[in-house]
Amino acid sequence: MYLSYWNLIERPFNNTPDTRYLYHSQEHEEALFRLFYAVSYGLGGAMLSGVFGCGKTLIGKALSEELRQRNYVVGYISNPQLNNVELLREIVYRLGVRENLPREKTDLLHLLDNILTNNYNDGKSTLVVIDEAHIIESREVFEELRLLLNFQTDGKFLITLLLIGQPELRDKINNIKPLAQRISIKCYLDRFSQEDTKKYILHRLKVGGWDENNEIFTEDAIESIYHYSGGIPRRINTICDFSLLAGYGKKVKVIDKRIVEDTVRGLDLE
Repeated sequence: MYLSYWNLIERPFNNTPDTRYLYHSQEHEEALFRLFYAVSYGLGGAMLSGVFGCGKTLIGKALSEELRQRNYVVGYISNPQLNNVELLREIVYRLGVRENLPREKTDLLHLLDNILTNNYNDGKSTLVVIDEAHIIESREVFEELRLLLNFQTDGKFLITLLLIGQPELRDKINNIKPLAQRISIKCYLDRFSQEDTKKYILHRLKVGGWDENNEIFTEDAIESIYHYSGGIPRRINTICDFSLLAGYGKKVKVIDKRIVEDTVRGLDLE
């Protein structure tokens, strides 16, 4: 609706995990580097946690896309609210077996062993990403995930397991000592600083087609966005998107602090 008014090609503040919009803050860059290290050297388990809306899923997607181009087989699971057998079936499905999936746990484990061994013999590594892992309540499911790391050969893990979730995931993992000991890399994402908030907004505008010679958000608008968003990317996106819509509706030339404040009053950011 507002794209042509602001001379944009596409909406730059969609709250969907589009890796083109990944902003490489120092914290995000470090997390990507450490997770890539864990997968590249077959360290077994890794965990990425952080506050809601801070870009964890986007990093998981970016890592998965990069690895798929490097001869990795990646199974990405975005809803792990399953029992242990259902989760095994979902893992097998995401690793490429889409038909005639067995229902018995033993048969699933045999099939998974074949998948991992074949990948290894073909010179491919296997990564399984469990997003939203903080919603897992069953200790039995966490135990099943731990046991996946028993698939090994020649002293190497046949699978790398990446768990992604909100801060409570860390507590859940730490309360299961055998699993915690298998998690070799632990990364945490926090809120953006005010400086990174500004860089993040400008980065997303550029990807969306913005001409840098034409100011859209004033400095005081960006300060206000940081204040009301708390530096959380998902909230930043929401405020910016609706501010652009409000600015279009009011036919203003730039988004200033007043537009942002008016916008925030109409949003539920809790």
